[in-house]
Amino acid sequence: MSTYVYGITARSHPALPEGMTGVGEPPRPVRVLTAGDLAALVSDAPEDLRPKRRDLLAHQNVLAEAGAGGCVLPMRFGSVATDDDAVVQVLTERADHYAERLRELDGKVEYNVKATHVEEAVLHLVMAENTEARALAEANRRSGGGSYEDKIRLGELVASLVKAREADDADQVRGLLAPAASAVSVGPESTGWLLNVSYLVPRDTADRFLAAVEEVRQSHPHLDLRVHGPLPPYSFVEPGPAQPAGSTPGADAGAR
Repeated sequence: MSTYVYGITARSHPALPEGMTGVGEPPRPVRVLTAGDLAALVSDAPEDLRPKRRDLLAHQNVLAEAGAGGCVLPMRFGSVATDDDAVVQVLTERADHYAERLRELDGKVEYNVKATHVEEAVLHLVMAENTEARALAEANRRSGGGSYEDKIRLGELVASLVKAREADDADQVRGLLAPAASAVSVGPESTGWLLNVSYLVPRDTADRFLAAVEEVRQSHPHLDLRVHGPLPPYSFVEPGPAQPAGSTPGADAGAR
């Protein structure tokens, strides 16, 4: 049977889960595989694993339980290895890498930040900043709305200004938040978001990071800024001893 991998931690972790269950219906018991100084939290993998709410929560609960007692390198939901031996083999082969990641991520959490424009607010902003757009709009107004060509010209100009503003705002937000984080990971582009970035933040300075987010909200009222976290540092762990089975959730659900 295939092996489902939740996360990797140190063999010396003081509170590895006992009696926990994970994904599957019925839920599979969670067990610990060890190799040298490392340990992997695993269970048998369901044959029909899909990103259903119950299994997503089960995956996160295992990581939360283990993470409360020490650093755990979280694997993405749906990470499945061929068998236990395959997991142990990778732990052995990449022992130095995982040990380094555990040291680096100890005491740190992830915050995912997404941003989009508030449409009416950003339109007012780009019109206020661009004299050509204002002149075209005023000329159209005076001529009773303008010709079809005039409307197209104005629409294309405004669209290009908004697009340029998206890139500028994304750069600004990244730059303003980066000093409050230990590391930054740019997420995949997705429709509707001008920014999708994850920040690695020391747990004991999370308040400073969240205060920086609030300052950005105040200084950029034309942005809709959404923060998800604290999360396990999914975006700062390289692929583990398993491959994702099927589709995986996005950062909102705790995966990269």
